[in-house]
Amino acid sequence: MRKALNDAFESSRYWTSRGEHSRFRANAILQNIGLYLLIIDKDIQALKIDALTHPDEWTRKLHARVILLTIYEWDTGEITGKALKEALDLMLISSELQQEAFAALKVLRKVEEKAKKEFQFIRNAAIAHRDPNALTQYRAIRDLRVKEVWDIGAEFFAAIQALMLVLTKLMAAGSTPESHLRQWAASLDAERVSQQ
Repeated sequence: MRKALNDAFESSRYWTSRGEHSRFRANAILQNIGLYLLIIDKDIQALKIDALTHPDEWTRKLHARVILLTIYEWDTGEITGKALKEALDLMLISSELQQEAFAALKVLRKVEEKAKKEFQFIRNAAIAHRDPNALTQYRAIRDLRVKEVWDIGAEFFAAIQALMLVLTKLMAAGSTPESHLRQWAASLDAERVSQQ
């Protein structure tokens, strides 16, 4: 699993950097989303074994808190919205496939909202912010249930995997000559406008 993730990450990093300044802006947006998802996936994978199995309870809870912070601070809006919709339209992605993509994003948003609701106290007391009352911090850490963090982590991981599958379909559907011509023409139009 880890080798496959590393291979996917390196491939995504390569293609995202190649497309960064290309005329195929819509493809670059999807590549950026893919790398964004793989970064968080890689972060969680790096932490999960110790969060679940480390012999020291404090270390397990520290890794669980970092996973929780990673999920809590995730912002689906950073990679979606108007730019994604415009990219999908420009790439001539069917409305059915667009609906599938936005449904996958909706699931991810719901997991994000659930994490924010359930773990706000621990985040504010002993993760992102530190309560000045050391006993409040300590009790928040002591009472943290790693399994609950892992349950939300598993939901989050599943939602990311589902979105990655849809993203693969989007990239395949947008790899047509018509899509590339539209993107090229749009980049030329944008260049002309910026030079006026």
